[in-house]
Amino acid sequence: MLGLGLASIALTIFLATRMNLIDDESYPFHLFSQFPAFFIYILNEIIKANIDVVKRIMTSSSISPQLVDIPVPQKSDLGRVIYANSITLTPGTVSVALSKDTLTIHALTKEAAEDLTKGSMAKKIPDAVIKK
Repeated sequence: MLGLGLASIALTIFLATRMNLIDDESYPFHLFSQFPAFFIYILNEIIKANIDVVKRIMTSSSISPQLVDIPVPQKSDLGRVIYANSITLTPGTVSVALSKDTLTIHALTKEAAEDLTKGSMAKKIPDAVIKK
């Protein structure tokens, strides 16, 4: 099974290369240098959000679900999508709508919404190295 999977991947890469489908947006090689730091950051955020959600479930703490519009500082489509997906990956928050300059999120708690409006996660998204 692994051999067939590797053969399938190799064939797909070969065909995509011959069709000139691989560019900076579809396969961002230039982001690999920033991936380890971002991976550690997002993993930490996921763990913290999981602990918060579990505490709220186990202790029957109050929740205050809300929709919030936050600004999207990323300039590229790839940066905006990475930001929206990072928010959705963290438990208790979901990206609902994404436009060129705003992102609508559903947050389970007021604290989670306030944390996202501060923009700390937005600063961690590797967008500056993307060619425009």
